[in-house]
Amino acid sequence: MSARHGEGPAFVQSVAAEDSLARLAELARELDSKRVAEEAAALAQRTGEGRFYVACIGQFKRGKSTLLGALLGERVLPAGVLPVTAVPTVVRHGPWRSARVRLQDGTWVDIDPRDLTQYVSEELNPENRKGVAGVEVFFPSPLLAQGMCFVDTPGLGSVFAGNTAATQGFVPHIDAVLVVLGADPPISGEELALLEEVGKHVRDIIVVMNKADRTSEEDRAIAKSFTGKIIEKRLNRPVGRLYEVSAEERLENRGAERDWAELIEALAKLEGESGRNLARAAAERGLRRLSEELLGIIAEEREALRRPLEESARRIENLRQTISEAERSLRDMGYLFMAEEHRLSDMFRGQRKQFLAQALPSGNAEFAEQAAGLRRRYGPKFRREALRLAQEVSERQVRPWLEAEQATAEAEYRKVAGRFVQIGNDFLEKLSASGVPELARMPHALEAERGFRVRSRFRFEELLHVSLPASPLRSGADVFLGVVQAWGAIEREAREFLDHLVEMNSTRVQSDVVNRVQESRGQLEVEIRKLLHEVRRIAERALERGRAVRSEGATAVEAATRRLDALEQAIQGLHK
Repeated sequence: MSARHGEGPAFVQSVAAEDSLARLAELARELDSKRVAEEAAALAQRTGEGRFYVACIGQFKRGKSTLLGALLGERVLPAGVLPVTAVPTVVRHGPWRSARVRLQDGTWVDIDPRDLTQYVSEELNPENRKGVAGVEVFFPSPLLAQGMCFVDTPGLGSVFAGNTAATQGFVPHIDAVLVVLGADPPISGEELALLEEVGKHVRDIIVVMNKADRTSEEDRAIAKSFTGKIIEKRLNRPVGRLYEVSAEERLENRGAERDWAELIEALAKLEGESGRNLARAAAERGLRRLSEELLGIIAEEREALRRPLEESARRIENLRQTISEAERSLRDMGYLFMAEEHRLSDMFRGQRKQFLAQALPSGNAEFAEQAAGLRRRYGPKFRREALRLAQEVSERQVRPWLEAEQATAEAEYRKVAGRFVQIGNDFLEKLSASGVPELARMPHALEAERGFRVRSRFRFEELLHVSLPASPLRSGADVFLGVVQAWGAIEREAREFLDHLVEMNSTRVQSDVVNRVQESRGQLEVEIRKLLHEVRRIAERALERGRAVRSEGATAVEAATRRLDALEQAIQGLHK
């Protein structure tokens, strides 16, 4: 029996929520709010189908995509690619495997599922240049047949963090979370902070410790005990069992099952006991949020009918001037943002300077010691071996430092992002108190479900595994150097190559941090400007409609007022 034909209180409530959302979509169309109408209709459809969203979250390289593939019985999503953070991928039930992408203009385009990497990877869609707003993959899995949908969104870590709690798009619809951790390394500070924030918004949390095949049983037991205790302490509530699995082994149908059957059972239980309630709760959240937007539009249009047109025109002009001043203030805020950028840049520049002071001598000493063991033979071959040794030494020097810097950089970035949001919130609060009623009704741009999204993970690229190009002239010179046994010249150039690799790769921390701060600053400013533009658009449209109605006389004004009153009552009635 499908979830749509279930019975009982939960079913009745779901039908009520579905009907209310469908009715809200109709009311939004009457108010000419296309965006609210589309979102309400989509939410009504997913409520009617009993669809609820289980977000798969965790740091890059934890094996999230592989785990989803193992759960579905087939590698459905591309694994091991550097993801485009802004592109959420939803896996839902369908009669056959297919896929489609939603562009930023709202249109859907069918694609070959084999081409997913073209849209969700940073390499093939850098900085989301293709303008993809979301991806849906349909797959005939029994696990999804009753409405559960998986969401693979690399950026979900950050949308729950601190004041960046949600976005206007997909995040408000998340109902449950599948957290993917590991035993080596165990839970990180970033993941723990993420879980703490998730726990404030989501009740159902399933924790998976993946890649169990890569650590010993003793190490897994220690990591599992440590992880369970620290999670429950941070959340101040039990989270239940931590499931040890190897998604790669299960996908390839080999190795020990460990907790795999229990994980499947937990997901089935989530679907059977909580799925309908999760979908209904999502519908109720959306209904409240979208209703508030429509009530704001009604209030604006009613006032435009009641007050003198000259006063409305003055208010609009005042609103425009205030928003223009706000735009200028945004530019002034840029100096505060720049100060944070410079502070971070100076901080990581100093740390890199200290690192190079230790790493370059250490790397050269290690290279000299190991180069002494290289066979002095054919010149070009000796050069290749010396360069390969330089690459290996540089990686041993840089990689541990990069990993430590990554944690520091992430923590510093989160502090800056929090300060950015606070600056933005203070700015909006001052606007709300400016005496302009339209701005006083303005929703808070950076609260839950109205925030801006920042990336939760740094993209530290792999160390270069290249060798210097060998031209015919260079090869000839190397042959000559080998003949005369001038190995020192080749070694000297290999050491220079080593220094180049260390210096070049160590700059990545600083550049990643600064780039992310600049990106977040830009996103914050865009979100505030979009909000101000929407406030002005609603006010101007209300004035335009009010002027048109009033030109038809008092009878038309009374009819329009009654219409708005009826729409307001209808919206309020949806919440009784």
